[in-house]
Amino acid sequence: MKSSRLMQVLLLLQSRGRMTADELAAELEVSPRTIYRDIDSLSAAGIPVYADRGPAGGYQLVDGYRTRLTGLTSGEAQSLFLAGLPGPAADLGLKEFAAAAQLKLLAALPTELRDKAEQIRQRFHLDTPSWFRGDEPTEHLATIADAVWEQRRVRMTYRRWGDDTVEREVDPYGLVLKAGTWYFVGSGRTYRVSRVLALEAMDDVFDRPADFDLARYWAEWSEQFEARMYGERITVRMTRQGLDKTQYLLSGHQARVIREAAPQPGEEFGFPTESTRHAVADLLKFGADVEVLAPAELRRELMGVVEAMRDVYNGAKLPAWFR
Repeated sequence: MKSSRLMQVLLLLQSRGRMTADELAAELEVSPRTIYRDIDSLSAAGIPVYADRGPAGGYQLVDGYRTRLTGLTSGEAQSLFLAGLPGPAADLGLKEFAAAAQLKLLAALPTELRDKAEQIRQRFHLDTPSWFRGDEPTEHLATIADAVWEQRRVRMTYRRWGDDTVEREVDPYGLVLKAGTWYFVGSGRTYRVSRVLALEAMDDVFDRPADFDLARYWAEWSEQFEARMYGERITVRMTRQGLDKTQYLLSGHQARVIREAAPQPGEEFGFPTESTRHAVADLLKFGADVEVLAPAELRRELMGVVEAMRDVYNGAKLPAWFR
């Protein structure tokens, strides 16, 4: 642990220049006293580090000194693609590795490129979760990630849609982070990590298919999943304002289907939905900018909801089903 921290102190000084003991301590989450001891250890090892006194002082390396010890460890190399994603890196147990890898890369760059890299880090931030969503439980994510890397079969208890549970043995091929939600792909199926109730990595090692491409699989699966989810069609017509609002009020797949159909204001078209129940919630978002033409039962249900809302705002007694 100490040798790793000493390397981090050295790389921080090399990549950022002069730093105070308090700044180093905050960066490495240790006490300033620990930094004092680390600086003494570096000096004793022949590293040309010196201190400037005074309010603007701090520790820095002799001009021109650069360490060659910037080789990435296995864990740091695994974390490179997450270097700009602190949340997912922490989920996978790679937060410290990602920080160390990023620091080593900065230290290895020439000064002019290092300055540009630091500017990018300060000016661009990727926030993966969707709006208005809490964190999902991912207690088994690190174990799944290890199993993916080591190609070990897992045994799990999984809660499917509808709340029934199944016991499965799965060969995990890869992990996917979609809008803040983790999924893993295995044995030709896709599983949501938050629905894993219990999991253990087995001793069995599986052979990952040589032709399996995770990105291609996910793109194809996502398209098929959305097509299945929004497989029903209802007949509606919309005003121009309603058509303009579809990209903001509906899912990406629904908006794309409507955009490809290219309906004109007042023209009948097939509105994609999961079910009549889901359609009510979607259509109410548009207010009077949409009219349902079929099926008749959905039209009646919407009329009932609108009448109940009118009763609410008129102060009339609510129907029993509304309470």
